[in-house]
Amino acid sequence: MNRARTGRRFSLRGLPLRGRLTLMTTAVFATLGGGLLLLNWLSARQFLKDNRYRVVPTSEMAPAQTAPIPTTAPQGPSIPAALATPAQRFEDFQYTVLSDLLLRSMLLLAVFTALAGLLAWWGSSRSLHRLSQVTAAARRIGTGSTLDERLGLTGPHDEVRELGDTFDVMLDRLDRSLTAQRRFTSHASHELRTPLTLQRTALEIPLAQGRVPDDLRPAVQRALDANARSERLIAALLTLARGESGQLTPHPVDLGHAARDALADLADEARTAGIRITAAPESAPVAGDPSLLRQIALNLLANAVRHNHRDGTATVTTGTIGTLSFIEVGNTGPVLHQDEIPALFAPFQRGREHRSDGSGLGLAVVRAITLTHHGEVIATPRPGGGLTVRVELPTAPGAGAPGPRP
Repeated sequence: MNRARTGRRFSLRGLPLRGRLTLMTTAVFATLGGGLLLLNWLSARQFLKDNRYRVVPTSEMAPAQTAPIPTTAPQGPSIPAALATPAQRFEDFQYTVLSDLLLRSMLLLAVFTALAGLLAWWGSSRSLHRLSQVTAAARRIGTGSTLDERLGLTGPHDEVRELGDTFDVMLDRLDRSLTAQRRFTSHASHELRTPLTLQRTALEIPLAQGRVPDDLRPAVQRALDANARSERLIAALLTLARGESGQLTPHPVDLGHAARDALADLADEARTAGIRITAAPESAPVAGDPSLLRQIALNLLANAVRHNHRDGTATVTTGTIGTLSFIEVGNTGPVLHQDEIPALFAPFQRGREHRSDGSGLGLAVVRAITLTHHGEVIATPRPGGGLTVRVELPTAPGAGAPGPRP
């Protein structure tokens, strides 16, 4: 059991690619170097054996002997040179040469293996640096709102350069596709506004003049309600398209003022639904599109009121923390799980408890506007039911001292 755990702990799969490349290169170098060392030692021994007759007389040559690979220095006193025969002196010479050759070769192999490891680490770092650029760019684009960034890798035309160029081509296609989608949504919404306005006018005028029979009044009123829902949906689509466009002219906006405006706009709806709202708006200066930033506060509060239960509560808080300004809206409501949260920010997604006048675009609009303004949306389910949504945006330059954390 312990061996299995140790094997998993030190598995090569846990190493970064740079480390695995370095280890593999070093191991290959050490293996090939060790093989070359062994061949060199065997060749030297064979060379000495083949040229033994040049030193030792033929009459003194012993039968074929094979000198073992020396491992330790010879033990015991050596034979005095004056008493040793030529064969014995040659054996001593051969042993000394082969021992020194093996020792020095092993030292050189160790040194060059270490150098090979360092060079492999340096080379893999340089090769993988551009790959790290691709990863970092993909991470930034994945958490951002636009596809304007391109890699533009330089250097040799290798596999990494080809990957970067392919990544840029993919971003170009995605950018064109999303731009066309947003343009279509915006144009379609604009085109639909005119006929809806004409329909509403054609229904309101005879209804106001009393020229509609009593038995047709309920049908006309239902048509007007449907018309109003369609107009709200189109307005939400236009806001979503603007929020995703990324084309902004920054102006100073205070999220605290935006929260107060949203409270005033939704006071009657909250009173009718029996929702009690507690507000603590403090100064939260940001820079961006004023109408879109006010829409964040309005949509968050509308979501808290409409996705709530009778006699529920909602809280609105704004302020600053460090270099961030925030608005946080929490509400009671149905119990949600963390894995349900991402779906709430998708277009046309509604909670399990919602009013009929909701379009399902409120939180999707909030997310699009927040990402366009380089902010972050954090949604957390409440233990007793409901949701807390927090939007953090960069504080406007030149803003006052940050306030305390709520």
